[in-house]
Amino acid sequence: MTDKLPGLHMRIPPQPITERSVPKPVRKPETGGPAFQEILKSKLETSTLKFSGHAQARLRLRNIQLDAEQLGKLEQAVEKAAAKGSRDTLVVMDGNAFVVSVRNRTVITVVDRASAKENVFTQIDSAVLTD
Repeated sequence: MTDKLPGLHMRIPPQPITERSVPKPVRKPETGGPAFQEILKSKLETSTLKFSGHAQARLRLRNIQLDAEQLGKLEQAVEKAAAKGSRDTLVVMDGNAFVVSVRNRTVITVVDRASAKENVFTQIDSAVLTD
């Protein structure tokens, strides 16, 4: 003798997914100040350089903030590399290393001094050391 619960043999037909059945994403509360992306975007609007998503993440992660003067120095370094025919360059500035695609004027990644120890930078054809 087997005990069966009534209704277990019945299948429930699949229900269509509606807006009500999909939970809304939870938004984190605002911190009161502008978001990092907004600050970076405003600085980059006047710049000829772009920052890849990876580079933006590294800036945030390593708490590296570039002011207008530093951004200008980075642009000048890229211009110097371009004048020499460079395609991908390593720019060392204020203890930070920036790998930049000269052709695209795009910063590919950023490494701070603490993270740069014993690192090897590959796929570059030049380096620019700024003062």
